[in-house]
Amino acid sequence: MGYSRMQPVIAFPALAGTSYPRLDGRGLRRIAEDSAAIIALPEEERAAIRVLMTSASRGCSAELAAALPNLALVVSQGAGQDKLTLQDLAARGIRVRSIGEAVTEDVADHAMMLIHALCRNLLAADRFARDGSWENSRFDLGESVVGKTLGIAGLSGRIGQAIAARAKAAHMLIAGLERPSNRQFGVPLFADCRALAEACDILVLAVPGTPDLHHMIDAGVLAALGPKGRLVNVGRGTLVDTDALIAALEGGVIAGAALDVLETEPSVPARLAALPNVVLTPHIAAQTWGQRARAAKIAEDEVLAFLDTTNA
Repeated sequence: MGYSRMQPVIAFPALAGTSYPRLDGRGLRRIAEDSAAIIALPEEERAAIRVLMTSASRGCSAELAAALPNLALVVSQGAGQDKLTLQDLAARGIRVRSIGEAVTEDVADHAMMLIHALCRNLLAADRFARDGSWENSRFDLGESVVGKTLGIAGLSGRIGQAIAARAKAAHMLIAGLERPSNRQFGVPLFADCRALAEACDILVLAVPGTPDLHHMIDAGVLAALGPKGRLVNVGRGTLVDTDALIAALEGGVIAGAALDVLETEPSVPARLAALPNVVLTPHIAAQTWGQRARAAKIAEDEVLAFLDTTNA
């Protein structure tokens, strides 16, 4: 292939579990420690870069994009686009490819794991078995998910549909928000989050953290979810009003919450961490070796197809 003598692909250090043997074998990929290191490159070297390989956690700032005058493709590991300056990139005709499909199954598995852990009080059961309590008493009964209604915010998305499939296998009922994209599924739909929360036993969030969805879960929605209701968030921390959630959990307004993402992450509010009716995981729903290997293969295919097509 007639690639430029200078490396046309710039990438941040690879995430654990990812490798790009074909790109590296052809000498096409250059590694930069961070955005500042890319911006500091000589003008001629920055001009040779056609592809940026990044991730949802690193993104692509307006400043970084501006430093790459011939950038044409941004490939980002992960579904999140919060840190990608999409409007600026689109204005320049730069294509953005987020490798979101590789996370679908693992995030859905994690959501269902959180649902079961919350309903069956798994963390307390583990402590009960370890500390000797089992020798003297029986552990409290848990809540069965069979026949329970799972409200899914993000029902029509890849992750929402994967969660729904798993929930149906667990003999749960499904509900969603009234959206044109949801009408095909033949499940009850509700006008807004408050109505959906009132209708379901467990509300799971599988939507992106866009500005219009900031604090979509507020005190009113939590009150509608009710004292037997549970909240699960595998979307983004900004979807939930953290102060309202803590107050609801402390006051018995809802039964519990399981959160893979937090508005304040990686910092966990002390009041939240102290609650026994909360399950917390450190934003790991998509973090598996299998997901990383799948995503790396997709990303490498995308970059090579672009370079071959454009003869970069």
